[in-house]
Amino acid sequence: MKIRDANARGDVNIGWLQSKHSFSFGHYYDANHMGHGPLRVINQDTVQPGGGFGEHGHANMEIISYVLSGALAHKDSEGNESVIRPGDVQKMTAGTGIRHSEFNHSRSDTVEFLQIWVVPNKKNVAPGYVQQNIPALAEPANELTLIFSESGKGNSLPLYQDADIFAGRLKDNTVWEHALPTSRIGWLQVISGSATVNGSNVGAGDGVAFSAGERVKLSDTQGFHALFFDMNNG
Repeated sequence: MKIRDANARGDVNIGWLQSKHSFSFGHYYDANHMGHGPLRVINQDTVQPGGGFGEHGHANMEIISYVLSGALAHKDSEGNESVIRPGDVQKMTAGTGIRHSEFNHSRSDTVEFLQIWVVPNKKNVAPGYVQQNIPALAEPANELTLIFSESGKGNSLPLYQDADIFAGRLKDNTVWEHALPTSRIGWLQVISGSATVNGSNVGAGDGVAFSAGERVKLSDTQGFHALFFDMNNG
């Protein structure tokens, strides 16, 4: 297990956008943090009122937006147009190529979200877009909720990668355990609150990389909100 300290992340501030990069991205280059398995990008973005990312293109990437506060307006070249709010789960499949824009939907409040890129295991598929509200994300629970999986099992949304992505808020003093098979690695991204992870303390913005086959134990949770990635190490 290796902790990626929140304060060690790449820092970007261009006025309308303040961003923290867990991995090398854009003008922030860090050869020691190029991703973890198929997980390539985790950017924590705060966009000022009226600000946003103008239309631009992507290909062969699974791009997830997980909104923490405020509202994010999405529009793309496939005709999809929506507003993403906390509790919504959203993913854009870039596939053979797609153009999109993302803007703060509000002219008075900031929007904060995690921008997540997962390298797909199938290239040049048809571009696509999925979004779903998951009520279980709204209230603290005894376990994290599966929000993405390769097969779309349970109530999760499908992902072009052999990865299970969990999210949610844990009740205070919850113990949550997850055993990674020997062929799979993990990543924990803490959004808010604190917890003990395999005996080490983590807090808001911290990331934790887990090796193949490692057992993950969360305890002493306090106001804890996080994402957890269980991924193929192939």
